[in-house]
Amino acid sequence: MSLTPFENDDADQWISKTQKKKQMDALQDLGVALTKLAPDTLKKIGLPEPLLQALLEHKKINSNSALKRQVQYIGRLMREVDPEPIALYLAKLRGDNQAHNAYMQRLEMLRERLIANDEALTILIDQHPQIDASTLRTLIRNARKEQAENKPPKAYRALFQQLRSQIDEHDVI
Repeated sequence: MSLTPFENDDADQWISKTQKKKQMDALQDLGVALTKLAPDTLKKIGLPEPLLQALLEHKKINSNSALKRQVQYIGRLMREVDPEPIALYLAKLRGDNQAHNAYMQRLEMLRERLIANDEALTILIDQHPQIDASTLRTLIRNARKEQAENKPPKAYRALFQQLRSQIDEHDVI
């Protein structure tokens, strides 16, 4: 029995020309979003070298027509890269990532509990034995002192940064 073109197994995977163009435009838009980031941030993403160089080169170009060509080149290079991790990273930078926002809010609540109650540090150390307890104790003490004296929240912010660096985003707090 021969298959007609309409009975082909590849029919589920067929993509129209319009869909392909939309996908390429989306990748190009993602590339344009990357051009707006600082070079240090671009290096943190872990992009392939040709794409990273094209993005860095884009920052040096002044001519409008050359910028358009460079954006098209970046879009072409984006087709060879998995766009999902890049999109997630950009969402995290914009604050669109709900999971990351929830993580940050949990850290803020943890910081408040640590400043309000000494027992919270003991519980935290039990849950996360890798945490540097002495540094946290110092920061908690300094944050309490800052609050009591109505000083700028330097240690308060440092405590948050310390918690953020020592507690992985995927750990439950």
